[in-house]
Amino acid sequence: MSNYAHPDAVVSNDWLAENKDKVVIVEVDVDTTAYEEGHIPGAIAWNWTSQLSDNVQRDILGKEDFEKLMQESGISPDTTVVLYGDNHNWFAAWAFWQMKIFGHKDVRLLNGGRKKWLMEGREMVTSVPSTNTSSYEAPAGDYSLRAYMMDVRTNLGKADTALVDVRSGAEFTGEVLAPAGLPETCQRGGHIPGAKNIGWGTAANDDGTFKSVEDLKSIYEGQGVTSDKNVVTYCRIGERSSLSWFVLKYLLGYENVQNYDGSWTEWGNLVGAPIEK
Repeated sequence: MSNYAHPDAVVSNDWLAENKDKVVIVEVDVDTTAYEEGHIPGAIAWNWTSQLSDNVQRDILGKEDFEKLMQESGISPDTTVVLYGDNHNWFAAWAFWQMKIFGHKDVRLLNGGRKKWLMEGREMVTSVPSTNTSSYEAPAGDYSLRAYMMDVRTNLGKADTALVDVRSGAEFTGEVLAPAGLPETCQRGGHIPGAKNIGWGTAANDDGTFKSVEDLKSIYEGQGVTSDKNVVTYCRIGERSSLSWFVLKYLLGYENVQNYDGSWTEWGNLVGAPIEK
């Protein structure tokens, strides 16, 4: 991990085992019941459907709700936070992205997430730790990390912009509208014109850890997604694309990377939006 652009953005299982009492560990899963079945000792849980989303309109957390979540979690602005979860850290990366929007300095992903921790047979518990309420005031959100629908439409076809669709090949071609069993969907299938289909999973090894810098460069640069471009990642609801955003920005060091979290459930429902299959 030492040759990643921001090596401190990821930690190993060994590092976490040695430093677990110095950090706040948070599990964020696709399957919101997984935490109850067993989790890393000392970890708390965030539910992405209720705690990391605006429950009235489709949106990420606002500044006040973000501050409230941090306070209830015992997290202060100077706290080191380690995030992990299932599905190769999909929603852990989504939480990381939101924490960076609101300026949290020291937040990291557990390399390999829940999968690698279990593969190594490390301790899991069902007890829920108590937390003390903290004081937390966030700066104004840095929304340069977020792409909105109009940003994407305005920059369609520009040579200095690269769109990365991180969904499966079947979603990209429009063969399916959403992965099996997932409810958020759209009216039309396909992809945003000009997007490159670089699946989120191409960045991970079999054990869920991130691939080397050399392998990652080969994957993205081989598709014309280079560090001199303005890169926008998207998927279906923004969580898988958060992981690819993390890879590009924190592992490869791309300066201009945005996550379009409206993603396909927004674009595929827009009247008159251009679509390719």
